This record gives sequence, structure tokens and C-alpha cells, in this order.
Amino acid sequence: MSKKIVVLGAGTGGTIVSNNLRRHLSDDWEITVIDRDDKHVYQPGLLFVPFGIQNANTLVKSRKKYILPGVNFVIDEITHIDTEKRNVRTRNHSFDYDFLVIATGCRIMPEEDDGLMDAWNKNAFSFYYVDAAVQLKKRLDEFKGGKIVMNIAAVPFKCPVAPIEFVFLADWYLKKKGIRHKSEIELVTPLPGAFTKPKATAIFTEAAKEKNIKITTQFELSEVNGKERYIESMKGDKVSYDTLVIIPTTQGDSVISQCGLDDGIGFVPTHHNTLQALKHERVYVIGDATNVPTSKAGSVAHYEADVVVFNIMAEIHGVKPEEIFDGHSTCFIVYEKGKSSLIDFNYKIEPLPGQFPLPHMGPFSLLKPTKMNWYGKLGFEPLYWNVLLAGRHLGMPPTLVMAGKEVG
Repeated sequence: MSKKIVVLGAGTGGTIVSNNLRRHLSDDWEITVIDRDDKHVYQPGLLFVPFGIQNANTLVKSRKKYILPGVNFVIDEITHIDTEKRNVRTRNHSFDYDFLVIATGCRIMPEEDDGLMDAWNKNAFSFYYVDAAVQLKKRLDEFKGGKIVMNIAAVPFKCPVAPIEFVFLADWYLKKKGIRHKSEIELVTPLPGAFTKPKATAIFTEAAKEKNIKITTQFELSEVNGKERYIESMKGDKVSYDTLVIIPTTQGDSVISQCGLDDGIGFVPTHHNTLQALKHERVYVIGDATNVPTSKAGSVAHYEADVVVFNIMAEIHGVKPEEIFDGHSTCFIVYEKGKSSLIDFNYKIEPLPGQFPLPHMGPFSLLKPTKMNWYGKLGFEPLYWNVLLAGRHLGMPPTLVMAGKEVG
């Protein structure tokens, strides 16, 4: 039998899985990872660019640099995935596989939202890729007061805490500029609250109130009117703006839909606990490409990587994959420059107060904005590039740990 593993996508999940498998497997296993370019973006940093806290140039590095020797990195466009014949085609090559890992991520689709393209980079902006974050920085630099609306067009979207962080940082930024009294900030979301989990939602809502940030919930975007500067919901409610910051409709990679592997919006139906593709043998899915009901966030891809590697190794050794993954997600939530909160949760357990990662010692506090958490948020970047991408283990399990959490 040939021994080949193909990984589609060299973002967070794809890179960690490729490197980790290379460490675990003998040289007679060939590992190939395919991506359309050689630009790895540190996505958590994008949020800081509009506020001048981070420079956009530092966020992009070569993917190849972070892929271990012994992994075949191919820059090419994936054109077809055939799970029956176990073959992946790109524009220039064809790859057979024994195991396939789908790590194709997701993308924002502003063209899917009525009217948005007419307003794009005029009075409607985003920060979900480098150029967009740079354009928004220019807009905020010129902002003299008025109404900033942060809107989430549709669910699912990447990193559910990012919009909350954006409005909190906008409050800090406008105060620093001395124009907060001349400005309004409003978060407009299709969710029933500021976040997906009720207890965290209550805490974020309280913080928003203290910062004089309005939250409008259950607003399903119907259209953006850039000329008259308002957004309208399916029910006909309108919210006016001077500057719109929007997370457009988010979908999985187009190749997933074209090959009929998707759930209707480009995400792969995935077993919630084993991370196997539900309808295909020897196919695993990781990160934003999955349709599992947890955050589309980098920490989730880190935790999932351990499970995907464990289960591929199990299958190689003739053992059934285990139902390990519990939807674990860990996110820092920036309240202002210098202060951040932290949440740690899974499919069933909501964010709880306490200490992380060590009980009683932390050093990070859960559900509380602290200076230490801010250092944690900043310190995560070198850790990401130098430790996590390499597939090195931090000694933390991929599942939620209850030690150190205050229940009740």
C-alpha cells in the first residue's frame, strides 16, 4: 500500500496537523500540504491594525518557513477532490491519498450581501484580511465623530468575540482621540445576545453598557444602503451609520461546494467528536472548514489538531477513531489597550470564572478584564509562530479542563 497523507490548506489547522504527523510517522509516509499561496496570516492581529496597535506588515509570513522539512509543500489551486478514488487534483498536479485532511478554512463574501459592494471601502469596511484592516485604519484615522456601527451579516462567522472586541476597542480609541463624546458605537448582531453563550453574554452586555455601547440583537441583515448610510433587516428595521464595520456573509472554500462535500454553505459535515467527515472514509476536517457547533477561532483549530492526529494514527494502527473532541475553545477578549478578559468553554459547558491554565495560580483570570490577560493576548503571537505551528505540545489537553473553574 502506498502511504500518503494529503492536507488541503496550510493555515493554522493544516500546518499544525502536517507538522505533527511528520513528527509521529516514519519516512515511508509521504505528507503533502497544498495551499494557493505562501502567505500565512496571523489573524488575531488583524483586529489591532485599525487602531494602530499592530502593524499589518508584521502579520504575514511565509507558510513554507513554518512547515517542517520532510513535508511536501505545494503552492497550487485545488480544483477537484474525489473521495471515492481518494484523489485530489490541482491545476498542475494530481495527488492520491490514503488519508485526507480538509483544512480549507472559510472566507468572507461581501458580494453575497445586498448593496455592500457599492459601499465597500467607501463607508463600509471590514478587518478580516490584511488590506481590509489597513483601509479601516485609514478611515478611523480620519474619523472626527459620528456613528460607528459594527454589524455581523450572518451566522456562522469567524471568531465570535471579534465584533465585541472591536466595539470595546473603538470606545478606547475614540476616548484616546478625545472624540468619544461626539461619537456613538452600536453592535448589530443576528444573535440573541452579544455572544453565543448566555453567561458570557451577560458579562459582555454589562461591560458594553458601562462603555455606552448600544447592542441591537436578532437583526438579520437584508441590505446595506451605502448612499443613505443605513443597514436594513429582513423585518424592515433600519440602523443608520456614518462608518459601517461589517463581517460579511461567511462561507467555506468554493472547491468544497463544487465537489459536493459541503452542507450548502461550503462547510464540511463533520462528526462533532472524532472530526471525521461524516460521509467519507479516511477524511478528517479541521478548523474553519468544519460545521461543528463551536467557534471558528484559532484556538479551536489548535485543539482539533491533536484529535485529528490522534485519530489518523489510530486508524493507521487499525484502531477505531475515538470521540475525543468536546468543542473546546479559549479566547482572549480585549476590553481596551492594556486590558483583556479570557473565556474557556466547550459544546456543553459555558465560560466560567476562575483561573487558567493552572488552578489557583493562573496566571490568567477567566471572565475578568486584567492586565495579565492583555500580556497573554500579546504573548500568544510569538508562541503561535514558534511553538504551536510547529506542532509542539504545550502540555495542555485538547479538551476542557474543569480544574480552576468556579462552578455555580
